[in-house]
Amino acid sequence: MNSAIQNTAIGVDIGGSHITAVAVDMAAHRIISGSRAESPVDNKAEADEILTIWSDTLRQVMKGIQIFNLRGIGFAMPGPFDYANGICLIRGVDKYEKLYGVNVGKAVSSRLGLPCDCRVRFMNDASSFAVGEAWAGKAAGFRRIMAITLGTGFGSAFLEDRIPVVEGDRVPKMGCVYHLPFGKGIADDYFSTRWFTARYREVTGQEAAGVREVAIMAGRAPEVLEIFNEFGTSLGGLLAPWLNRFGAEILVIGGNVSYAWNLFGPAMEEALRRENCNVQTTISELKEDAALLGSAYLLNDGFWKAVQPALPLM
Repeated sequence: MNSAIQNTAIGVDIGGSHITAVAVDMAAHRIISGSRAESPVDNKAEADEILTIWSDTLRQVMKGIQIFNLRGIGFAMPGPFDYANGICLIRGVDKYEKLYGVNVGKAVSSRLGLPCDCRVRFMNDASSFAVGEAWAGKAAGFRRIMAITLGTGFGSAFLEDRIPVVEGDRVPKMGCVYHLPFGKGIADDYFSTRWFTARYREVTGQEAAGVREVAIMAGRAPEVLEIFNEFGTSLGGLLAPWLNRFGAEILVIGGNVSYAWNLFGPAMEEALRRENCNVQTTISELKEDAALLGSAYLLNDGFWKAVQPALPLM
């Protein structure tokens, strides 16, 4: 048997307005150079149009892989989604609603003409990011990790031996923190890009397109720098009890807001110390590639078997 049969998988990250796909060398834990394909997607389009763009993007990656060498395709997919069976359950959210009830796995397999032994598998996007970090990133070698992504939303996952922990008294419901009560709402309202732009408007009376613009102003205005201190202090205070309860050894931080770590990191680490939380904190080097690697890792059959109980609770 050709050893490459065991070693090539495609990892896919479904974003709110794009799809990215890569070929992954499973033995080397790395993305195969030159294999990346990315396409914009209208998330309000009809199901057929969305699936066509996804399939065309995957076809670009598959050009560099002999079909008998392809172990399968793994998707990092936002929820709600039936990850075990590949069925989209997104409804009442302003994206991909036309895919509701569609068996994405079967649709993609059919469009690509995949052989029956070529698997299509799915996992939550925040969990995929965490798994990618545990398999091939900063958290490799640690048993218990927490990973968060700070961007348009607040993604999070707890892993033990690379497997997402989604129930039990060591983690919040669903194994994530976005829904936890915070301030006048939930954590997702406060630890995302929209909080920064809203807070910047409150403090300065001006508009900012995103966190990068706010970060530039932080170097010029102490009151803007204080926004980052407030963010870091609040984030450390939210996470510390759960990091302690879970016994996390390392916290990996990704997402666009992580580029401003030098501005909010010191306040966050100080807040963690005040809560007697001694977790190691680190910024993701893989960035968006972590979710691609984590989704490809779904084609590791041992991992796929072990993660089965967690999928319905994501």
